[in-house]
Amino acid sequence: MDNVALPLLPSQRPPGGRGDPTATNIWWTPSVYDGHAQLPPSLGTDSALTPSYNRFAWMQYPDPTIWNPSPPPLLPFQELPENIRQVGSSRGSLMVESSLYNLARYDAPKCDEDTRVEVTSEIMEWIQDREGPQRLLCMTGAAGAGKSALQQTIAEICEKGDILAISFFFSVADPSRNTIKAFVPTIAYQLGRRNPDLKRRMKHAVEDEPLIFSQSLQAQMDALIVGPFKNLRDMETNVDFRTLPYAILIDGLDECKGEDRQAELLTAIRRCLLADDLPFRIFVASRPEWAIRTALLSGGHLHTLAYHIQLSDRYDATEDMRRYLRRRFLDIGLRIGNFRWFTEEDIHLLAERASGQFVYVATAFKYISERRACPVHRLKTVLDWTPRDGQGARPFEALDVLYTSILSAAKEAYEGIDTHSGHDFIFLVRILQMDTIDEISPLGKNLPAVLSSLLGMESNAVGLLISDLRSIFSFDLKDMDCLRLYHKSFSDFLGEESRAKDLYVPAERVRAHFAKCCMQFITEFQLDFNDRLPDKWEDLPIYETRRDTLLQAIMDLGFLLECDIDDDVVEFTRKGGWQQIHKLLPLILHPKADSQFWSDWFWLLGLYIDERDWQVLSIVSINPSNSFINFQAFYHCIVTIQAAFPPRADGIPFSRGPALTDRQYNLWPKAKRNP
Repeated sequence: MDNVALPLLPSQRPPGGRGDPTATNIWWTPSVYDGHAQLPPSLGTDSALTPSYNRFAWMQYPDPTIWNPSPPPLLPFQELPENIRQVGSSRGSLMVESSLYNLARYDAPKCDEDTRVEVTSEIMEWIQDREGPQRLLCMTGAAGAGKSALQQTIAEICEKGDILAISFFFSVADPSRNTIKAFVPTIAYQLGRRNPDLKRRMKHAVEDEPLIFSQSLQAQMDALIVGPFKNLRDMETNVDFRTLPYAILIDGLDECKGEDRQAELLTAIRRCLLADDLPFRIFVASRPEWAIRTALLSGGHLHTLAYHIQLSDRYDATEDMRRYLRRRFLDIGLRIGNFRWFTEEDIHLLAERASGQFVYVATAFKYISERRACPVHRLKTVLDWTPRDGQGARPFEALDVLYTSILSAAKEAYEGIDTHSGHDFIFLVRILQMDTIDEISPLGKNLPAVLSSLLGMESNAVGLLISDLRSIFSFDLKDMDCLRLYHKSFSDFLGEESRAKDLYVPAERVRAHFAKCCMQFITEFQLDFNDRLPDKWEDLPIYETRRDTLLQAIMDLGFLLECDIDDDVVEFTRKGGWQQIHKLLPLILHPKADSQFWSDWFWLLGLYIDERDWQVLSIVSINPSNSFINFQAFYHCIVTIQAAFPPRADGIPFSRGPALTDRQYNLWPKAKRNP
C-alpha cells in the first residue's frame, strides 16, 4: 500500500496543546486497531484524540524535520483526490466539495431560458475559441448584477459539453469557501478525477513533498497542476491535451477573505495556469474590488492578458428582467388559476426600478411568490411600498442584507487604516451617495477633488473611500460625471432608517454638515491681495482645485442656509465670512454669470434673513453689534449688485426662478413662498 504523510492545519490541532509546546507542525497519522486509538504511552487515553472518522485512530507526532530524524508513520493512501477529500471532510476541510458548481448551493441561481442570451453567447464563444490569444476572461459587475447566475449557467453548459475541468465558487458566508487554502486541493481533486494518469502524478507530488499544502499558492499549483501536466506531456507523447476538459470557472473572487489573498490567486493563475503548454481557458467573475480592478487597469499584470467584460456597463438587462418576471408571474397564474392577476405595466415598473440589478427583481419575486400569501396583495405591496415605522412588510429584506454586508465589510477595512482614524466611514458614504444624486445642493454633484477639499480630506479621499464599494459606485476619473451609483435601490436603502438601521444617517445632518464645511472653507481661506483683486476669477493666484472649491462653497452656501445651523451662521458672521464673500463677488458676478442662478441665491439669502430676528441671534456672538453690522452691510451690498442684473421677466427681483427644479426647491420647505 502506498503511504504519504499529510500535515495537520492549525485549525485541526486538538485542544490542550499536546506534544512539545515549541513544535510548529503536528502530524496526524492513522493506526488501525479494531477501531480504537493506539496512543503513545506518554499521551495515555486522552478522549480528545478519539477517532471520529471511519476506523482511523489519530496519533500525534512532532514535525519530523524538527524533532525526529526518522519520518512518522504514514497515512494509508490509495488515490490522491479521494484522500484529499477524505482528510478535508474529516479534519478541517482541505478539499471543499461545496465549492463545486453543482454542490455549492441548494437551488443555485442560474439564468432563465431566453435571458442573458447575448452575454452567455459571448462567454461561450470565448471559451470554445481554443485558438484565441487571451486565455483568461474576467467578468466584473456590480452587486446583484447576476454574475453568479451566469457562472452557474456557463458551468452547466460546459458540463454538458464535457469541457468543464474545474469550478470553484467562493462564498463569504461559508467558512469552507471564503479562503484560498482549499483552492488547490479542490481543483486537484477535480482534475485528478477526470484523468487517472494525472491522478497518479499528483499522488507522487504529495509523496515527494508532504508539506505542499502549507506552502504558497503558486508552489501548490506548480507541484499539483503544472508539474503533473508537464510530466505527462514529457513521458507520454501520445497524450492529446486537447481531448481533456479545459474550462476553469471561478466565481466570487471578491468573496475570498483578504485582498492580498485575492491578488495572490490572480498572480498564481497568471504564472501557473496560463502557462503556454497547459490547455486551460479560465473564466473569473467578481465584483470590481481592489485586487481584480488593479490587475485589469492599464499597467496591471492582467491588462493585456485578460479579456474583460464589464457586465454592469456593457449589457442592459432590463428586457431580460421583464422576461424573467413574465414567466414567473405566469407560473403563479397557473398555480392560482388566474392569469390576469398582474399587468404588463406591473412588470415594466419592477424592471425599471431594478436599474440593471437582477437581485432586485429576484428579491421582489421571492416576496410576491410566498405560497401562503396572496400574490395580488404582495405585488401591490412591492409596487406601492414605502417604509414606515411599525410597518410589518419587508419585501426587500434580502437586498438590505446584501447592502449591509457590503457596507460593514468596507467600513471595517477603511477604519482599520490608522490614517483614517477619526473618519466616520458611513457618514462619509452617505455624503457621497447624496451628492451623487444631487440631494445636497441644486448645483449637482461635486467633482471628487472639490468634494474632498470641502470635507477637509486628502485629494484622493473619494477614491479611497469607495475602494471597497466598487460594486455600488462607478468611479472613472476620465469621465466628468465620474462618480455615480449603479442602483437607485442603494439610495432607497440608505435613506430609510427602518432598512439601514445602524447604518442610517439623516439627510438633514448631512446637509447641515456640508453647510458647515462650506463656511469653514470660506473663513479659513486666506485673501491677501493688498485690497487689489485680479480682473478675472481664473486669475486668482491659487491652485485650481482650491479656487474651484472656494467658488463651490460660496454657491452651495446660499442653498444650505435652511439647515439647522443658526449658531454656525452667527460664528461665520463673527469671523468675517460674509466680508470674504463680499470681496469676491465682483469676480464671481461677471457679465456672463448665470443671472437666474444668482437671483435664486440672493432670494434664498434674503428669505433666510427675513425669517430670523438677527438682533436676537447676534447676542450669542462675541461681538454682537459688529456681527450684525457686517451682515447687514453685506446684505445691502448684494441688493445693490442684484439691481445691476437685467430685470427678470416676471419683474420680481427676488423670486424663485427656473434654476430651481421642483425637487430641489422642495429641499427647503420654508422657501415655498415668495416675499
